Amino acid sequence: MSRDVLSWRAEHACLNAWPALSTVLHDGWLVRFADGLTRRANSANPLHAGARMDGATIQFFENLFRNQDLPLIVRVPSMLDPSVDRHLAELGYIAEGESRTIFGEMAAMVVQPDTAVRIQAEADDDWLDMIHDLQGRTPAQSEIYEDIIGAIALPAGFATLSDEGEVVAMAYGVIDGDMLCCESVVTAAGRRGNGYGRRVMSALLDWAASQGAQSACLQVEAGNSAGAALYRSLGMHTELHRYHYRRLPRA
Repeated sequence: MSRDVLSWRAEHACLNAWPALSTVLHDGWLVRFADGLTRRANSANPLHAGARMDGATIQFFENLFRNQDLPLIVRVPSMLDPSVDRHLAELGYIAEGESRTIFGEMAAMVVQPDTAVRIQAEADDDWLDMIHDLQGRTPAQSEIYEDIIGAIALPAGFATLSDEGEVVAMAYGVIDGDMLCCESVVTAAGRRGNGYGRRVMSALLDWAASQGAQSACLQVEAGNSAGAALYRSLGMHTELHRYHYRRLPRA
């Protein structure tokens, strides 16, 4: 499988693992809305390398986002025709949020069960309350997050690692075909540097392998050196591609 084909497979897996609450399909783009929680769930996303962005398309997207009282944000993967990014830059759209999509084959990663990690098929109220606490969400953000999690349609595993009765790390993963996409990887502040993130991720990979997954991907901000080190330690050495956002400045 070529790198570009694998990149687009990972793109689609990540879209399915972090779904929007409403979407619009338009000329090779998937426009996503989730009440403003995260850029990824509130942006226009290309579905293939040939997606174009002419003046009529930009105006259509701007109108959609204006109706949601949101600025238009366009997500620009590195596999996309560079003319799209140049056009948006010429129109004054601001670049931000560079991120990496990384990948690993299960056979080459640290994949092992952990008796201290609980993995459940659904995100119940307890799991949601715990991850809201670890990630420091407001009540309004928590409500949107729960709606997004509730919109996941593919098989998912929601992982929790406890140490002496305290929740120290969490994550979830969604299996798209034979690829796992990992999301919401978090270690409790003050408990970082003890290998908890690696343990919860390794157990999540083991669960996914038992469900038939043969590879895993995730997306991490380019400046997140701690996250990058964690994923390298698990054997996720391949950077498939990068992406950034272009945001329409508010008038």
